[in-house]
Amino acid sequence: MIYLRLFLAFLKVGAFTFGGGYAAVPLIRETVLSNGWLDDAALSELIAISESTPGPIMVNLATYVGSTQAGFWGAAAATLAVVIPSFVFIIILVKVLNKALASEGLKASLGALKPCIAGIILATGFFMALSNITGPLSAVEPDYTALILTLILAVVYFGSRKILKNGLSPILLIIISGAAGVAVKCLF
Repeated sequence: MIYLRLFLAFLKVGAFTFGGGYAAVPLIRETVLSNGWLDDAALSELIAISESTPGPIMVNLATYVGSTQAGFWGAAAATLAVVIPSFVFIIILVKVLNKALASEGLKASLGALKPCIAGIILATGFFMALSNITGPLSAVEPDYTALILTLILAVVYFGSRKILKNGLSPILLIIISGAAGVAVKCLF
């Protein structure tokens, strides 16, 4: 039965793929080609399409292969099978972590890491802003437009925190930043 074959094949892909969706591509290729579900050219096109569509590439590939082989229910079987191992692993991990987080030693270690992580994020943001404003650090030439935009966005962000209860959402700030960048490129 095709549904069971799809389910078991993509369950194997989901269970034995570590490192993200791109790490799954060789295993998916082997599975699809050995079962004769698609030829190599069609699979290559599918990989390119899956990379450019929203969602995880492994799920997109499983859904499409299942759909081509057995319609809607084939797509459902392959998609469900490819995500079940990760889902189960995350549930188990949460249970284990909840017990581990009760440990005072682990709590203290994680508490000590918070300032380090904040520093790394701050340093990365500072470096990105500085390199955006000055260009490559090997040839320092200030980009005054980038400097002005950065200052304006900083004022908007910190000003919104004073005016609004929670400030601007990061998504809205990204949209404002993108619109400001497009406006500057169009005007100058």
